Amino acid sequence: MTEERVQATATVNASPETVFEVLADPTTHQAIDGTGWVRESLDGKPVTETGQIFRMAMYHENHPQGYYEMANRIDVFDPPRAIGWQPGQGPDEKGNMMNNSKLVFGGWIWRYDLKPVGDDRTEVTLTYDWSGVPPQLRDIAFPPFEPSHLDNSLHHLAELAEARQQ
Repeated sequence: MTEERVQATATVNASPETVFEVLADPTTHQAIDGTGWVRESLDGKPVTETGQIFRMAMYHENHPQGYYEMANRIDVFDPPRAIGWQPGQGPDEKGNMMNNSKLVFGGWIWRYDLKPVGDDRTEVTLTYDWSGVPPQLRDIAFPPFEPSHLDNSLHHLAELAEARQQ
């Protein structure tokens, strides 16, 4: 594959502010994900600025430990237009990632771009971009999921935002 990103777009029946609020709340990410990989937020705090780190418990049957943690650095924070983060890990990831200087980010990015398309409707484009992944970290196939996962995630995001909009 020569393209190093996948994208999906959906229209959500909620305002950009509401959609952004859902995305900036890591406690909703497990419900948005839909793969079973993303588990609970380990910080429980909303995202408020570029450079902020939020941590998530994760699970994948092919991961050496099964359960693991990811530290996500906010690289894009432009309410209510865009939010994006880059996942990373520390050398002693399990339960002790308080020292942010030891975090290593892999170069892949999750980004959501939001555009109003009428009264309380938002066009959301989800991009998974792995163009920044260095060769030594490309021992897995990218993307590590079917591209339809993005459509599925947007569907879950719409359900959460539309319920919050009411």
